[in-house]
Amino acid sequence: MKNIYLLLLLLGLTVSGFSQTITITDNDSGEPLQFVVLISESPKAYATTNKNGQSDITDFKGSEKIDVTFLGYKKVAFTYSDIESRNFSIELEKTNLNIDEVVVSAARWQQSSSSIPLKVITISPAKVSMQNPQTTADLLGISGKVFIQKSQQGGGSPMIRGFATNRLLYSVDGVRMNTAIFRGGNIQNVISVDPFSLENAEVLFGPGSVIYGSDAIGGVMSFQTLTPQLSYSESTLISGKAVARYSSANNERTGHFDVNVGWGKWAFVTSVSSFDYDHLRQGSHGPDEYIKPYHIQRQSETDVVIYQNDQLLQIPTAYSQINMMQKVRFRPTEKFDFQYGFHYSETSPYGRYDRHNRIRNGLPRYAEWNYGPQIWMMNNFSVTHKGDNVLYDQSTLRLAQQAFEESRIDRSLNKSDRTTNTEKVKAYSANFDFVKTTGTKNTLYYGLEYVLNDVESTGEVEDISTTVVEDGPSRYPQATWQSMALYLNDQFKISDQFLLQAGIRYNQFKIDAEFDTRFYPFPFTEANMNKGALTGSIGGVFRPTEDWVISTNLATAFRAPNVDDMGKVFDSEPGAVVVPNPDLDAEYAYSADLGVAKIFGDIVKIDLSAYYTKLNNALVRRDFTLNGLDSIVYDGVMSKVQAIQNAAEANVYGIQAGIEVKLPEGFGLSSDFNYQKGEEELDDGTTSPSRHAAPAFGITKLTYATDLLRLELYAAYQAEYSYNDLAVSEQEKTEIYALDENGNPYSPSWYTLNFKGMYNVNNSLSFSAGIENLTDQRYRPYSSGASAPGRNFFLSLTQKF
Repeated sequence: MKNIYLLLLLLGLTVSGFSQTITITDNDSGEPLQFVVLISESPKAYATTNKNGQSDITDFKGSEKIDVTFLGYKKVAFTYSDIESRNFSIELEKTNLNIDEVVVSAARWQQSSSSIPLKVITISPAKVSMQNPQTTADLLGISGKVFIQKSQQGGGSPMIRGFATNRLLYSVDGVRMNTAIFRGGNIQNVISVDPFSLENAEVLFGPGSVIYGSDAIGGVMSFQTLTPQLSYSESTLISGKAVARYSSANNERTGHFDVNVGWGKWAFVTSVSSFDYDHLRQGSHGPDEYIKPYHIQRQSETDVVIYQNDQLLQIPTAYSQINMMQKVRFRPTEKFDFQYGFHYSETSPYGRYDRHNRIRNGLPRYAEWNYGPQIWMMNNFSVTHKGDNVLYDQSTLRLAQQAFEESRIDRSLNKSDRTTNTEKVKAYSANFDFVKTTGTKNTLYYGLEYVLNDVESTGEVEDISTTVVEDGPSRYPQATWQSMALYLNDQFKISDQFLLQAGIRYNQFKIDAEFDTRFYPFPFTEANMNKGALTGSIGGVFRPTEDWVISTNLATAFRAPNVDDMGKVFDSEPGAVVVPNPDLDAEYAYSADLGVAKIFGDIVKIDLSAYYTKLNNALVRRDFTLNGLDSIVYDGVMSKVQAIQNAAEANVYGIQAGIEVKLPEGFGLSSDFNYQKGEEELDDGTTSPSRHAAPAFGITKLTYATDLLRLELYAAYQAEYSYNDLAVSEQEKTEIYALDENGNPYSPSWYTLNFKGMYNVNNSLSFSAGIENLTDQRYRPYSSGASAPGRNFFLSLTQKF
């Protein structure tokens, strides 16, 4: 192996002149276009342009069709010979609308969106710079197609097609981010991803288990961070950006810097971001139940209730965060591409605001309920080889090591015992992916995957009056979770208009856990699980014309029980405690999708997706017994015993609809609307609305754009969920919902009006400013424990180089 790397290094130092460089520019201004995508099916090749609009297309030699796509420009196709006859120079023409504007990697391989039978969206850097989302959770929300729940300012839990948390899959640079302690309750891991470091973000709606395995039931969120860009000229390529931003609603102070340095074979990207958010101020017009006009301070060894001068300030919600990324790329020849990436993210401790709203005996229940620092670190090494053999045209070996840390700290009012639970997960993964084109119509995508999670969970109890610290019960057992899989996806082009795709995956999953019985009378000290899951999909894409596409897909998906399902102990609600259950099976989803998109006269684009998902053997929380007891004392309270069990079925169906209209003189109108309905079976055989099926929601925008200026006036909105619309588990949460005329919790409808603008002073300097929530509405997105920002002014400055 050592000799192989020495040989590759020698090749990198000695081989020259192998590349053929293309340059792509705007046909009006002549400016180079960055991030233009080129893709070919035969030979299998993929490339993007750098800052100078250049890319190496040696791999495309001999291709009879090279698709060239870029957001806002007409999609064109050339043969390699055509490009050669143009002296490897292409000009792109701006357009109003495209049916497929993107090439996606949400399916792990780079593919045109027109060849994927599921709905996929891309959130481009241009949209991010215009909208100025504060976190990656907010970035997903600006799409108008992903609903975001927040229990505190330092968070964001996406809901997609009636599913959330551990029934959605997160991927960063092709690496699975989900761990063995992803829970059914709301999770905040997506904020660990730096929105400034993203090259693009993609959301695949619907099942993705064939490629991604467990958890990919409702959708896949795929984040591609900045790829180190090589230089295709004699000079060194240096590019980057610096961003500074301020927001008034939470006194946000954000700074970011990234730089790319590239030569012919080596390239480096460095990215650093710092985020600082003060307590969040909510709006002045809305339900009074959302106002908590006090917070708790510790004074002279006593917890004191402090009433605030500004009752709209949500205390405690302040937090800060730092993100760092370093990537290295080495491309010694046109056949090999080595990339290494290091990612690090850490937040400050931050309060879980919804828990601070809980009342017991007329007083706040908690003096403290905080998350400790949320830490994520990843090392990711990949090797891509482009071959011409019987096994593959392209192969990618991806090795990753991740470390996660999170903790929960709580103390009841006027109690001296502070409980801290800390979880650390070390995650290791290996993926070996292959692409092989056979003939002119058939492409195979296949691979192997291995994932290992090592879970370390500890608990401690500190007497804050004496500072004595003792061991306490851990949240989880000490455990390992393993997953091993083989998968195959076959794409067959029946004709120029019709494409068929089918896939299959076999997954073996295993858990080994050791339980600490010092604090709870578990009837076991260890538990083991070793089971398998088989999933598949079949779908098709039909394009009768260039401006008309119909797609359909049938698929199964699964979620393997993880350590959180099998071994967790926690207080789910006052008077209830969840205990371990080692006797679990995987839950299965069966899904059907139908999508239609049509452009009318290069002026109007309409797209509509309908879906239905049935979840069998669902892992849900139900009443349970422990050593024959249906209740035990937990945290000093007699609590009903519950456990995660395969005890229910669930059904979710809905539509996603969008319309885009290009008006004269640079104006445009667009709207996205989402409706979903879900129900799940309860333990008594009755049904309840699904907890993660959000109310109808959407975004409608009026835009104006020129070369230098872009303006947006838009409304974001959510429909009402009455008391009867709420899941049974939500109907008891009076601390996070408004109250109707009968005193019952409900989620009111809401809307916000927003105005944003971005002005490009020149090719490198731009200003963004805006007013969000113009009418200062006080509202909470469904199921959220903290209110959204009130009227918010922001200003952002970006300098590119």
